Amino acid sequence: MTEPVRVLLVEDDEDDYLITRDMLAGQERARFALEWCVSYDEALEAIGRRAHDVYLIDYRLGRHTGLELVREGFATRPRAPVIILTGQSDYEIDLEATALGVTDYLVKQDLDPAGLERSIRYAISHQRALADLIRSEERYALAVRAANDGIWDWDLRTDRIYFSPRWHAILGQPERAEDEGPAVWFDLVHADDLLRLRAAIDAHVAGQTPHLESEHRMRHADGTWRWVLSRGLAIRGSDDEVTRMAGSLSDITDRRSAEIRLQHDALHDALTGLPNRALFMDRVDQIVRRTSREPGSGCAVLFIDIDRFKLVNDSLSHAVGDHLLVALAGRVAGVLRPGDTVARIGGDEFTILLDGVVSEPEATLVAGRVKDALGQAFIVDGHELIVTASIGISLASVHMSSSELLRNADIAMYDAKRRGRACCALFDESMHRRIVDRLERENDLRHAVEHSLLEIHYQPIVDLATGRIAALEALARWPSEWPEVAPLDFIPIAEETGVIGPLGLHVLRTALDSLARWRRAGLVDDGVRMSVNVSARQLEDPSLPASVRAAIAAAGLDGDALRLEITESTLMQEPERMQQIVSEVCATGAGLHLDDFGTGYSSLAALHQFPVDALKIDRSFVGSIGAVGGGSDVIVRSTVALAHSLGLHVIAEGIENPNQLQRLRTLGCEYGQGYLFSRPLTALDMQSLLLAWSPPTAAALGDHVAR
Repeated sequence: MTEPVRVLLVEDDEDDYLITRDMLAGQERARFALEWCVSYDEALEAIGRRAHDVYLIDYRLGRHTGLELVREGFATRPRAPVIILTGQSDYEIDLEATALGVTDYLVKQDLDPAGLERSIRYAISHQRALADLIRSEERYALAVRAANDGIWDWDLRTDRIYFSPRWHAILGQPERAEDEGPAVWFDLVHADDLLRLRAAIDAHVAGQTPHLESEHRMRHADGTWRWVLSRGLAIRGSDDEVTRMAGSLSDITDRRSAEIRLQHDALHDALTGLPNRALFMDRVDQIVRRTSREPGSGCAVLFIDIDRFKLVNDSLSHAVGDHLLVALAGRVAGVLRPGDTVARIGGDEFTILLDGVVSEPEATLVAGRVKDALGQAFIVDGHELIVTASIGISLASVHMSSSELLRNADIAMYDAKRRGRACCALFDESMHRRIVDRLERENDLRHAVEHSLLEIHYQPIVDLATGRIAALEALARWPSEWPEVAPLDFIPIAEETGVIGPLGLHVLRTALDSLARWRRAGLVDDGVRMSVNVSARQLEDPSLPASVRAAIAAAGLDGDALRLEITESTLMQEPERMQQIVSEVCATGAGLHLDDFGTGYSSLAALHQFPVDALKIDRSFVGSIGAVGGGSDVIVRSTVALAHSLGLHVIAEGIENPNQLQRLRTLGCEYGQGYLFSRPLTALDMQSLLLAWSPPTAAALGDHVAR
């Protein structure tokens, strides 16, 4: 493409717009001219200009959805390709999008620059191919109408027919000088079509149809069968008796071949040749309807997802990935029964319909055969590849729809992935309940974040030698008036859905405001700092340094009052990029604590590359400290020694009893937090704790152990 691809992005979230813009700019295969529309009405106006090569439309647009925009913006099937962008995969939405003519349906979290460019390129290519095919068929139809078709004239009184030279030429037959009997025609008609042709002729002669029109096969002189279209009109006398029929014969073999090819392409995957989603669902629907009529019959659906397939595309190329998919399709089809159907429904996802399978052992046996087949190495373009798959199994039941059957298999597949990949899982209702609960929890979380309902609790970080409160850690908690949800449950959801950004900013601003208020009230001295956790998703936000700086300024504090807690595994995901981001954030004056130290694999690298102030020993080590043969004492002692040699402090998490406190003191740990001192408390309860805090009492908690 010599000219830039004109892209209209309809997205009401500026962050997602920036991500998409950077993705399009971050690849080198094509050039894009991006226009951004924020609102639904603005997008309608832009679509009306018909000035773009492709439309990228976010599914959620305030009160509207992207599919509503497609429905209103395009009176007929879109002239340019439309790609829907969504935060999470939804099979029903995918089906509705397909029905509206949407070219592709992409999940934002799975996108990368190369993948987005490839999807746009394929969408444009598909749209152009479709337009070319339509124009080609129009030209062909015109040519057929203008062609010199074969002519025939049948005298019903003498039962003789005149066939023009072109009629004979179409069938490769020698020309005859005299009129011939109908047998010359009918003897060449395919046996399966003859009765239909005669019925059409009889119906027209009887006046039941306005004209004769019949498509049928006729044998060519070379032995092949040609599809022809016979048209004709009866000529009636004054007594309304039919005396003659005349008409034409057109060779429509190419058109019929094209129709068959189009029908095949519409129902089969272009890469593997397997049935696609539409054909698969049609077959499932037929069997499910039969199951409702015949309860003794049944079927099962297997949903197969290739584990870590993206790694093949990213490391070896998409061409190798495509060749692998073709090999996978052949391998799976080779272990199935003749009556079973295997389909590719998108990406690296395959489905299998097992007709007549009604029990778990039968379905599991087939799933095992598929796993064994895929477990053998593939040799693709000179690469030896070992493939594993996660398989979900769903058994049909009475009154279950085809979409429910496939959905259940899909849910079971994700449950298999959750168990560790390379597994099979049979669907049960508890899986669906978990999905529904997860969706409800996600909606509750969005509501809580949007309305700042999440509570901030605080836990003191104590100087183990003096009992003085050295810092406070701010922790997000579920609204107390709602049914309880633990942070370990809602924080991962926040990261997956992208709301961790606003959630983190809410915690940061609230915590710094609380610290400033307590300092002004004299409840803590000016040396007490506030620790706030920062996730990997937050670090990906380029506006994070500015947000941190703004929160510090709004609270009236200096940067040194803030400590950011980041896990070492987060820092070591992309060390070079993280180093730049962390440096920008710490340029605000904020310090850096390395959280969960010792649980990752790159601790020393993290210490060398990042401006760390303190190490936080994970509670798993503190919980087993002092235990016989536990090894935690050695780990804690080594961590303290390493930290002190680098001029860093050490903070122990999860101190719950005086024995742990005394042992940590003995090993040289300076700071700690845990239930021994205080649980995480609301701001009001923390204020009461600060008023009543007695450093000598806190310092003496472990003394009786020493004595």
